[in-house]
Order: sequence, then structure tokens, then C-alpha cells
Amino acid sequence: MTHHITLLRVRRTSSSDVNHNLQWLGNSLGLFGLRDKDSSCFRIFIALVRRSHKTESLSTDDLATSCDLSRATVLHHLEKLIEAGLVIKEKEGFMMRESTLERVVKQMQRDVDQIFNELEEVAKEIDNKMG
Repeated sequence: MTHHITLLRVRRTSSSDVNHNLQWLGNSLGLFGLRDKDSSCFRIFIALVRRSHKTESLSTDDLATSCDLSRATVLHHLEKLIEAGLVIKEKEGFMMRESTLERVVKQMQRDVDQIFNELEEVAKEIDNKMG
């Protein structure tokens, strides 16, 4: 599966507010752009994070109802969250890739490390062939 991982250096302000920190994390991963004016992606993200500790999936209908969004909007944002490597599709619905955000971030870091290792290997091969 191909992942589109975006990392942005967003200045972090100290806060003990969970929503503030979730917003910062999502912004740093490029999830919540200017087009998400009604915070729909953020609301879906929070619903999935809350459920992740129970390791239960949520259907698109469940997400649409709990986030007060259309099913089409939910599907649009789920595609983005899946592409970013945060969410996986299960038979019954959708869930976070891991049971905690810390584990999700560590898994994403391994993905990025693997990508850079492969890039480095190919770059070295190209350098050797080009002299």
C-alpha cells in the first residue's frame, strides 16, 4: 500500500489541553488544511482516536452520525487518513492503525525510515553508476 506522509514543522505552543495537542499533531501531519473550515476531518480523527483504545472499528454511518457529517464527507476524510497511514479499513469499518497515538506515530516513523533507507540505497547506486 502506498502512503502519502506529509510532515510540517508547526510551532508547538505549550498546552495541557488534549484538543489543542490533537490539533497540533494533525496539523503537523498535514491533515487539517485551510479547506477543512468546519473541522470535519479533525472531528473524524478525534472519534477514531477515542475508539482506538477499545480497538473497535467505526462504520462510515457511525462516524457520520457521531460527527454530524454526511457519509460522503466522512468517506473523503477517511481516504485522506488512510493515505496518511493513520487509519486502516477493517471488515466492519475503520479504525486507527494502532491502539494508541504513540504507537501510530512510531509505526509511521518506521515507515518513513524505511522509505529513506531505500532512497539512500538507490541514490548510492546512482552515484556509483554515474561516477
